[in-house]
Amino acid sequence: MFVADGWKDYEVIDTGSGEKLERWGKVILRRPDPQAIWAMQSADQWNRIDAHYHRSSKGGGEWEFMKKLPEQWTINYKNLKFYVKPTGFKHTGLFPEQAVNWDWMSDLIKKAGRPVKVLNLFAYTGGATMACAAAGAHVTHLDASKGIVEWARENRQLCGIDETKVRWIVDDARKFVLREQRRGNTYDAILMDPPSYGRSDNSVWKIEDDLYPLVEESVKILSENPVFFLINSYTTGLQPAVLNNMLRMTVQKKFGGIIRAEEVVLPVTEGGVLPCGASGRWERG
Repeated sequence: MFVADGWKDYEVIDTGSGEKLERWGKVILRRPDPQAIWAMQSADQWNRIDAHYHRSSKGGGEWEFMKKLPEQWTINYKNLKFYVKPTGFKHTGLFPEQAVNWDWMSDLIKKAGRPVKVLNLFAYTGGATMACAAAGAHVTHLDASKGIVEWARENRQLCGIDETKVRWIVDDARKFVLREQRRGNTYDAILMDPPSYGRSDNSVWKIEDDLYPLVEESVKILSENPVFFLINSYTTGLQPAVLNNMLRMTVQKKFGGIIRAEEVVLPVTEGGVLPCGASGRWERG
């Protein structure tokens, strides 16, 4: 397992009954989590919440606030800082389990001993972008949502990362990769964090149909001496072995190297771990 155990400002306090209890800085949130099908371990802990997201049987849901929270607040991860806030669909603007991949990518960038160009597809609010840029890489940050890219820009400024270290793109990932092929542009590292389902520019994204073709096309814009390739998946049906196979048939077939694909988990203070999807990692070795 890839265990994201380097946090101080974030904590999974307890899990169970389809929910998770989390500390984001000083704020305690209670949110749904379909993986937590076991019983809660410490019932008393669940009474000290600041906000609770209630899922609706009709889809979606809403927040119940036990006290007035700031519009947004800051949490730290090592040398990085991020704005978080409760959003309409239970999220906070950060996936803390990905910190274990931030560390892995940062280490590889520093060890490369040369300039590294990174392409971050489905980049969201830029956790990985900030980690890679802070490690010395130049990052092309792409997401289809203009509002989300603006949030990532705020995180860049909060982290104190030079604005020349990040190139911001609002676009469809597939279309951008194909255009980069035609332009002859290449990258030393690529990571992607695709949704299970999405829409952009009148096109539909279904991870089961579209992820492997995107990986195939993305390999074509890797440089001659790539550093890493990372695929994240939150889709239950895409197990680590699926990511391993995709990397083996594409990146490893062309460049050799080492693959490791595992569950990504967060440690739970009351015991055990919370599964948070899977990651497939390739590195040159």
